[in-house]
Amino acid sequence: MFAINRIESIKNRMKAYLNRRPHRSFRPTKRRDYNRSLNLPGYWAFTAHVWKIIWKNRKIFILLAVVYAILSFLFIGLASQDMYSTLIDTLQTTSANAFTGAWGEVGKAGLLFAATATGSISQTLTETQQIYAVLIGLMAWLTSVWLLRNILAGHKVKLRDGLYNSGSPILSTFLVALLLLIQMLPFALALIGYGAATATGLLAAGGVESMMFWIAAALLTVLSLYLITSTVFALIIVTLPGMYPYVAIKTAGDLVVGRRLRILMRLIWMSLSASVVWTIIMIPVILIDLWLKSLWPAINWVPTVPLFMLALSSLTIIWASSYVYLLYRKVVADDANPA
Repeated sequence: MFAINRIESIKNRMKAYLNRRPHRSFRPTKRRDYNRSLNLPGYWAFTAHVWKIIWKNRKIFILLAVVYAILSFLFIGLASQDMYSTLIDTLQTTSANAFTGAWGEVGKAGLLFAATATGSISQTLTETQQIYAVLIGLMAWLTSVWLLRNILAGHKVKLRDGLYNSGSPILSTFLVALLLLIQMLPFALALIGYGAATATGLLAAGGVESMMFWIAAALLTVLSLYLITSTVFALIIVTLPGMYPYVAIKTAGDLVVGRRLRILMRLIWMSLSASVVWTIIMIPVILIDLWLKSLWPAINWVPTVPLFMLALSSLTIIWASSYVYLLYRKVVADDANPA
């Protein structure tokens, strides 16, 4: 009897799942079955909405960024100023004639920014530092979401309350974040393949082999983007009281059905916005740093660029968590059925 009831329960669960998901593998889906409303402001309007909420509560979010930056500095450390100075010397030695005039300095700053942003001056983290980085990042995410949820509910909150009360779902959030990392494996394989293809000269040779590689890399990247679209929302849902990781993942999947591409475009826009802000801030910082240190070589030891990178990293995680949370609220507010 138990086995029969169990089988019946599984059948009912699968039937409910198929009713919620109109798509079928290797079968075209009719438009009436996947067209689903999603009333969102425009890209610029929604970005301005996120900034408006953050700016309105700037005191508490700046304090959170300061706390996150201090914890990162104490337990993880800064990017290496020595490696940054070595990078500058190498660039000036090997490309002295390539950068002349004002635009040449901007080009030099752009190359330095690209190098620093890709981790060229970051030291290899120990296993302990990696654990600290994960825990501090998760706590910054959870605290930002907790603060926003309570602020939008009309509650008067303090940063202390967020730091003390937001950490209860850290294990559930870690499990969902682990799933997101697993879903990024196809993209990681594409990056590994790109490195191998570049080293062997496959891409430089061109031809059919190069074309096939780019097709495979594009498909792997699209697969990762497809998978993580719902998991990003699950990172928000799992912070709800009493929420289990599996339920959060299932609920997030239901939310994005018929809207996945539109939500993905919003997440890509969020990443592009953060990249643009980094570029607008860091290139002038690098230019000023180069100018000041050319006038006073005695201050070469001052880690200006690493400190600004740490500050921007702290603000970026607050920006990303706020953007995703507010986007999630917009999607929930228009929770139409997929069919």
